Amino acid sequence: MEDAQIIELYWQRDQSAIEETAGKYGPFLRDVSWNVLRSYPDAEECVNDTYLRTWNAIPPARPTAFRAWLGRIVRNLSLDRWKQSQAEKRGGGAMELLLGELDQCVPAPHGTEQAMEDRELAALISRFLRRLPKDSRVMFLRRYWYGEDIADIARKLGCSQGKVKSSLFRTRKALRAYLEKEGVAL
Repeated sequence: MEDAQIIELYWQRDQSAIEETAGKYGPFLRDVSWNVLRSYPDAEECVNDTYLRTWNAIPPARPTAFRAWLGRIVRNLSLDRWKQSQAEKRGGGAMELLLGELDQCVPAPHGTEQAMEDRELAALISRFLRRLPKDSRVMFLRRYWYGEDIADIARKLGCSQGKVKSSLFRTRKALRAYLEKEGVAL
């Protein structure tokens, strides 16, 4: 079923919209959540919460890029769950490693009074990513947005892990230089 048809089911408040969403995007959503949480029960709960959030958001929302919209919801829910679990128990994990890789090229988090600056930073990063060659952009997004392992990225793109690591290193370095040039204090 096409995305527009699924969205129309939500607008009609037809519960089969959730079944269609799960059938088309369930594996993708589970992968995104698993990449953040590394826990099948927690990932499954975040996926189910994604369906609930989608049900509650449509209407009035009418997303144009449904897959990306769902991915953002499940990613944010998964990050929230991960932060909650880290507050309860401290320990090193894959997500800390992943976020640590970006420490040198994005500013430290700040208080809520900086929300406008955060939006401007997000716009700068988006502009930077749009200028990258497709392969570099895909690797960067798979690693830092969807939280995929380097080995998985290499396998899916048909290249070596070394190529992925090199590309990510060069992209982080270029992102840092771009943000500094744009006046972002790192």
